[in-house]
Amino acid sequence: MSKNLLWSGLELITPLDARLLGPMPRAVTGISIDTRTLAPGDLFFAIRGENNDGHLFVQAAFEKGAAAAVIEEALADDLKHLGPLYVVHDALAAMERLGVAARKRSQAMIVAITGSVGKTGTKEALRLVLSQAGPTHASAASYNNHWGVPLTLARMPVEAHFGIFEIGMNHSDEIRPLASMVRPHVAVITTVAPVHLENLGTIEAIADAKGEIFSGLEPCGIAILPRDNSQFARLDALAGQSLGGGVLTFGEHEESDARLLEFTSTPEGSVITAEIMGIRLRYRLGAPGRHLAINSLAVLLAARAVGLDVTDAARALGEFAAPVGRGQQIVLETPGGQALLIDESYNANPVSMHAALTLLADTPRRGVFGKKIAVLGDMLELGPDAIALHAELASFLAETDIDVVHTAGPLMRALYDALPEAKRGLYSETSAQIADALLDEVAPGDVIMIKGSNGSRMGPIVAALKQRFATASNILVS
Repeated sequence: MSKNLLWSGLELITPLDARLLGPMPRAVTGISIDTRTLAPGDLFFAIRGENNDGHLFVQAAFEKGAAAAVIEEALADDLKHLGPLYVVHDALAAMERLGVAARKRSQAMIVAITGSVGKTGTKEALRLVLSQAGPTHASAASYNNHWGVPLTLARMPVEAHFGIFEIGMNHSDEIRPLASMVRPHVAVITTVAPVHLENLGTIEAIADAKGEIFSGLEPCGIAILPRDNSQFARLDALAGQSLGGGVLTFGEHEESDARLLEFTSTPEGSVITAEIMGIRLRYRLGAPGRHLAINSLAVLLAARAVGLDVTDAARALGEFAAPVGRGQQIVLETPGGQALLIDESYNANPVSMHAALTLLADTPRRGVFGKKIAVLGDMLELGPDAIALHAELASFLAETDIDVVHTAGPLMRALYDALPEAKRGLYSETSAQIADALLDEVAPGDVIMIKGSNGSRMGPIVAALKQRFATASNILVS
């Protein structure tokens, strides 16, 4: 969407509950909490985080062209010479109030998405679909937490026709306040999986935490649920307690409102046959993977729920590409020929690990002598069963034609020890120790997949491979 007026200087005062120091800005055209990405005309919020205090960057914000800054009362005297300041008691709380004001003034149809796996990819696919029908505002990256959601709300232009918000959590009672800010017309849960067991303890508790999204549903709103999930009945009951008007389901179950009938993986993506609310469709998804195909059904239900023609929505999905770190495919130009990198480095849990390994197994080698190589880092926050959950991957891997499995991290030692000896690659305590060896190993025809929780630091391996072998033009977009 264009960089037009977002908020006038005057209309900011009430929602921020601020006093103004210095001249009132005429307008702001964006909202920022990070001077590295701040654009001229932005309103900069000096948020106090765990590692940084935004007040230390107010001067840098003005040097980069900020229209004004929101700061806390205790720092007002020290910063008053820098430029127009909105002075508040708590900068994060002020941003939350601005987000609530943005939602209140908006006439957009709002979709909120949560789930243990697939939130960002589903959000990006839905962004693509809705953008074809009107101005669409959506979360940047994975801005789905206590600061990312209000920031995304505060950035929502008044002219938006559609808004898409990703909502995440690590503990119970984190989604509820965010859902009350977003107030979605449609709430999507992609899946419930054993993620954050360390904090929540049971899969049922995870389902309850995800189900908090329904507490924000607008009257007559729609809940969209994964019909094949073991926690479906629990989610269905939680949705029924909301103000929403109905439930739609997706999956392979014969009672699904959006049902996957056929799925074919191709080098360019997937070909899907599905029945959506009684309409039989055959469409292409511009990214491979059965898990993405199933989530595309949720996208089509959400599009239908906000008034779009489902056939047009399905047609748009052909242009979808997996996001960075979540299945993006990059061609590597190695000496002697091409290899393929599948970047799944952003996060991992048992469900997403199975999905990613299935994708690797289904991906054709790019040459007669090519190998399929999995490079796996620890899956974190799995609680007391973490070692067993890592070791259990070995039986699945033994049945695939994946040739080599490299593992990094103390938890992945359990998988390494359980693997068939023929599939064992390298093991190291850290991902950094694998990177150099992998750079020397990659050969023409190989398909390499990198997967692990964000804290296991698998991203730098992807970066090293791209720096050595890839160019920007080699990122596959369909």
